[in-house]
Amino acid sequence: MRENSGVRLSAFKGTKAKLNRAIFQALSQCGPLTIYDVCKSVRAFREFRHTRYSVINRRVHALEKEGFLEVSEVKEAEKVHQEMSVYRLTPRAHLATLLDRIDLDLFLRTSEESKIAEVLRVLSHEKD
Repeated sequence: MRENSGVRLSAFKGTKAKLNRAIFQALSQCGPLTIYDVCKSVRAFREFRHTRYSVINRRVHALEKEGFLEVSEVKEAEKVHQEMSVYRLTPRAHLATLLDRIDLDLFLRTSEESKIAEVLRVLSHEKD
């Protein structure tokens, strides 16, 4: 996981940043997952091999409250006869991930005027 040197979004600040990136990456690679499956996917990353389920569980619920994750469906767990929520990334999370990857200074220096004008038009557009 890398740190962006430009604009820092709230999802990628502080001690929670690396784990948030790992959760976003797991969900973007594998699609909608239960918390248990998110935990397995995140633990596959070398840096998070020993991360506890409870830590990932809390982070997933916090990301849901912040609007970055949403429950796509609720399914029945076979062995324990319990309902399990399946989480997916919201458009807000996809945009946050994209903005985290973009070096805005480089974009401003190297983009064509037409692209810059289009981005400016979209971002400055108020409610229609």
